[in-house]
Amino acid sequence: MGLGHGDLGEVLVRPAWLPRDGHRRHGALLPLAALGEMMETGPAMGPAAPAPGGTATACHGEDGCPPRGSALALLCLLLLPAACSPATGSSPGIKGRVTQRALEYGRHFGLELLRSQLQKEHELNLQGSYQPPLLGEIQYSVPRIHIQELQMNDSSVGFAEDVGVRLAVQGARIQLSANWSAQLGTFQDSGVVQLRVADLAVAVVLGLSVDEGGRPAVWAAGCDARGTDLHLEFHRGQSWLYNLLVPLFQRTLRQQLNKQLCVELEKSISRMEASLKRMRVSPQLDPFAAIDLSLLGRPDITAEHGDVSLKGEFFGVGRRWQSPFSPKPVGLPEAREPMVLLALTEFVANSAAFVYFTAGALRRNISGEALPRRFPIQLSTKSLGGFSPKLQELFPDLPMELQLSARRQPLLSCHPDALHGTLYGSAEAFVVLPNATRLPVFLLDIDANVTGKPSITGNRLGGTVRLTSLSVAQVTSQVGPLQVAVPPRASPSGGPAAHPPRPQPGAPAPLAARGLPAPRHGPAVRALRPAASSKGTLQGWGAF
Repeated sequence: MGLGHGDLGEVLVRPAWLPRDGHRRHGALLPLAALGEMMETGPAMGPAAPAPGGTATACHGEDGCPPRGSALALLCLLLLPAACSPATGSSPGIKGRVTQRALEYGRHFGLELLRSQLQKEHELNLQGSYQPPLLGEIQYSVPRIHIQELQMNDSSVGFAEDVGVRLAVQGARIQLSANWSAQLGTFQDSGVVQLRVADLAVAVVLGLSVDEGGRPAVWAAGCDARGTDLHLEFHRGQSWLYNLLVPLFQRTLRQQLNKQLCVELEKSISRMEASLKRMRVSPQLDPFAAIDLSLLGRPDITAEHGDVSLKGEFFGVGRRWQSPFSPKPVGLPEAREPMVLLALTEFVANSAAFVYFTAGALRRNISGEALPRRFPIQLSTKSLGGFSPKLQELFPDLPMELQLSARRQPLLSCHPDALHGTLYGSAEAFVVLPNATRLPVFLLDIDANVTGKPSITGNRLGGTVRLTSLSVAQVTSQVGPLQVAVPPRASPSGGPAAHPPRPQPGAPAPLAARGLPAPRHGPAVRALRPAASSKGTLQGWGAF
């Protein structure tokens, strides 16, 4: 027989701890009911998380109960560049939202977790006594139980506002066996008992919070278990006698079983909490950088979704430089379609660029072996001699190397339509002499503006990148002025376009990129004009 609305009673969620925001909250009753529907949470404000080392509320069976366990699933990613706007230091670098749709999709993960925790042997150590009429006192002991079958076909999951996540299971079926021993006066006996419980209902609330180190914290916020259809059968020993007594103590046994289900769930949540306390919130990514992913506060739980705010700041390994950037306020749209929303502010990218630039990591040497053989320009004096005839004259047919590095920190800015990046780089060319000595021959400044647009196609997250401007300026040269030409582009009518005038050696040429710094010294080689770019392509003509 099913449970009607309100049959689960009211699971009391008591604020046993002082909330971290300094405001005390009143206790609240969460009426948990079902009949195949989502459990309903009353107009209540939930408790804050327990302080580290605090204890969870005790679990009771039919007498009323405090809650426990469940799981969240993060399944889809949406990048929201439109969430960038101006700034305060307390704002998160990363903000995420899990919606009700994600909980529904991930419900089976929580049930599998619950099943894996329950469907195995458990230490029970149940001891007690019972005094049936005429027989005297019987003392019994059940050291352990083994759950053999667990079916949970009717379940629901949702958010418990200001508390965490709730999970309700209705009409479940469980079958278990246990070893037992009993004593009546001087008479002792032992055997095996099999128990089948049908029409089992379990309601669990998992509280979500944050500890003092910014790690996520969980606690048992409430639990209630009710099993109405119970069948008990003894085997071995004087089983025929005990089976006659089953109707006499069946009610007491049902109460103990309901209570023990919540105890086991509470133990699982305690193990989960212990694992979270060992979690590193600032993982090191490589020898140069680590990222601070600590929570800035308790998750914001509403009836429709749960929001988390992460610091999202990169910092140097071994030394933490003061970043010149501060995170910007970020908001998430009220979208019903996505399962998970993830907003990344430009603060995350700029703090990463600052750390890698300050650590000297934005530097790379490129040799001829690193380029494909079909690449139109090879790193040799013969291939690059067309841009500097003197290079081939002084160093005939020798290999070359390029050292690329950032002159300034790359910058990223978020706009409603796209992401805009500015790169400030330099390229120094070396001739590799027969004795393996590297001889510098010229140095170029290379500045570029790029635009990127993230996109989602089906279940894939992708994007497009477009070069909007590029300038190359000669800084120094040991092989005379470099010659850079821009190949002709097709005109809008389809005919070839004329070459722009080639600058005379030593004559300055304007930079194509607006707002980019002028060359440090030496003549400008010329600005490279990007070709008209279509979506998803990166185009531009020129060589150096």
